[in-house]
Amino acid sequence: MATKTSASSLRGDFIGWQCRMRQIAMRQDGGRPSPGMRPRVLRTSGEEMARALTVLMVPKEPDESTSFFRFQVMRTQDPRDLYQRGLTYLQADYFQQPQTFSDRLTAVLDSTSPLAATLLAEKTCVLEFDQFSQVFRIPCAVRRLGERDEAREASLWHNRIFNPSLPDDVLVLELKPDWSKVVASV
Repeated sequence: MATKTSASSLRGDFIGWQCRMRQIAMRQDGGRPSPGMRPRVLRTSGEEMARALTVLMVPKEPDESTSFFRFQVMRTQDPRDLYQRGLTYLQADYFQQPQTFSDRLTAVLDSTSPLAATLLAEKTCVLEFDQFSQVFRIPCAVRRLGERDEAREASLWHNRIFNPSLPDDVLVLELKPDWSKVVASV
């Protein structure tokens, strides 16, 4: 695995790669998360905490997409209709402009999740993304997002497109990359 010297270059490469994978997942796989959207979760020592964790990308300014997702969830009781409307939105140009996304990732976990408890206690982890012969090992700071945080709301309503019965008490964790310590093979 090779290390790139420019943190901003790595950041841009990663976000672009994630957007491409998410376009493929939305357009070809019905929104099903691909392996590159579900990194392994490691302690900084390298010990595996989870084989896979689905993470979300949140727009830098999530108001428009959050409003759309919230409206769709509230307007119908038919999960198939909701799924189709959400998928159509995500298939369009949602992932077309990587520069509109924050580099901070989020994960939505059950309030009783042992993984969430461990991540919050340790406050750090390493996410290992691997797909299409590309690997990113990204050290991250972990924190719980508050109820009024825009990224929490964006993540919650995005996930409700795929799981409308998601309870309000889920934990939404923010995973903030330390780009100066990322190791990548691209």
